[in-house]
Amino acid sequence: MSVRNQSSEQPAESVHRAGFACFVGRPNAGKSTLTNALVGKKVAITSNRPQTTRHTVRGIVHRPEAQLILVDTPGLHKPRTLLGERLNDVVRATWAEVDVIGFCLPANEKLGPGDRFIAKELAGIKRTPKVAVVTKTDLVDSKVLAEQLIAIDQLGKELGFEWAEIVPVSAVGDQQVELLADLLVPMLPESPPLYPEGDLTDEPEQVMVAELIREAALEGVRDELPHSIAVVVEEMLPREDRPAEKPLLDIHANIYIERPSQKGIIIGPKGKRLKDVGIKSRKQIEALLGTPVFLDLHVKVAKDWQRDPKQLRKLGF
Repeated sequence: MSVRNQSSEQPAESVHRAGFACFVGRPNAGKSTLTNALVGKKVAITSNRPQTTRHTVRGIVHRPEAQLILVDTPGLHKPRTLLGERLNDVVRATWAEVDVIGFCLPANEKLGPGDRFIAKELAGIKRTPKVAVVTKTDLVDSKVLAEQLIAIDQLGKELGFEWAEIVPVSAVGDQQVELLADLLVPMLPESPPLYPEGDLTDEPEQVMVAELIREAALEGVRDELPHSIAVVVEEMLPREDRPAEKPLLDIHANIYIERPSQKGIIIGPKGKRLKDVGIKSRKQIEALLGTPVFLDLHVKVAKDWQRDPKQLRKLGF
């Protein structure tokens, strides 16, 4: 078993590599936080609720000698609804197309049935190299970490495959994140850059804005809501009659929930929650787009949208 813990000097290569990596792992294993740490800018939605990443958000890590494109798939899980089944199909399709798969396993939780379920699926994907990324190492001591590393090595052996690397990281403490990128790059094919320098993601801006609003709306909401929120940005238009040095972007967005009873939860007493959601997401959106924003939010009911193919399409799934 080779566990990478300190940076080893790579010989200088003149070839340029570019390709796709995706992070997998059960919900809340630290995939989105890791994507953001590698890219160095907030691109994937992070929330302490499982199942919040829906769109394949790509983060792009630019290096002089390489371009690593990160595909953030939803967590794989046993589906209960039509939406769940679609999410799982998206996951498997993505795994088959990437150059390397990083399996995120939190250092502070013992391997469980959810991890085995994913590892079994991974074992079926023969050609793609698989890297075990042990996340959240800042939350455990060295003894617990060592036990986790051994357990992960064993898991691969049990299922009949060898990890290409096992790398402990802490995205929050920014430990070993660069090393992880160093290890992923040689697994990419030789290729010129696939995206222009400066691009951080190829998600259309409207989708990213919708994700930031959705993230703010999820925070502090009671447990029954995570799956029931979808956000659609209806329009993003520069305000007319503004001087060039004082631009303002008008963003009109709808927060969709499934039942009228959920409306009050999102809006809060005297509209306070919705106002907080607006303030919080507006700051993030302004940071993302680099321009002042006027954000107009409305809460609407789309009855049982998760089970209705027509509504799923309308809401972008």
